[in-house]
Amino acid sequence: MIKILITFIKKIRTFLINKLGKYNVTLPYVIALLLALVFVVVGINLFIELTETLTTDVLAEYDTRITDYIISFRSSALTNYFVFVTHVGDIYGYASVLAISIFLSLVIFKRKKYVVQISVVLFLSALSNLVLKRFINRARPDIEHMVSVETLSYPSGHAMSAMAFYGFLIYLFYKFKMNGFIKFTTIFMLTLLILSIGISRIYLGVHFPSDILGGFIAGAIWVVFCIVLFNLIEVFRRDPKT
Repeated sequence: MIKILITFIKKIRTFLINKLGKYNVTLPYVIALLLALVFVVVGINLFIELTETLTTDVLAEYDTRITDYIISFRSSALTNYFVFVTHVGDIYGYASVLAISIFLSLVIFKRKKYVVQISVVLFLSALSNLVLKRFINRARPDIEHMVSVETLSYPSGHAMSAMAFYGFLIYLFYKFKMNGFIKFTTIFMLTLLILSIGISRIYLGVHFPSDILGGFIAGAIWVVFCIVLFNLIEVFRRDPKT
């Protein structure tokens, strides 16, 4: 979803620059910004709509059916995989990936800005998740928890941070000029990781499916918002005419 969105916005921006840039250098950036903001507004609206249905019987039924279906596949091998994946989506996992990202940014790509950008995305996602959890105040599922949890349930912090953090890494790898196979493989693995982290929280009994959906939506909003923000900063820094 993120890759499709990034490609769409990039193509729109390129098209507008080619068609409108000769008339007004700022107009393509303004229109591209407005289109990206439309995605953000739509995402916020979806999140609000989902949040308003949390106490309905219909959503409870869907949550139960999906949860029962996922946990029906429990096995020792899958449990080991999802426990590992859920730890990758926890604070220690992000600390490790962030350290690797910092090394790659400074040593390989020699771009300090990527370190700042990745850190900002992760911080905003984590902080907003804590605020949303406190405000919405949804309890965890009343089933066996296969890992320990301490915070509230909605939206899933793991799903939200995974979508924001690893989603932004997908955006960066999409931008990098590198071997096509390595780029595709990396993006595929990051996408699989995001989905696995979300599913792991249901499988391990610590989240409702709607928690995961809400986390993915909120995380995607932060990805798009931060991409727009960082690109605007870059545009204004490089092009005084804007």
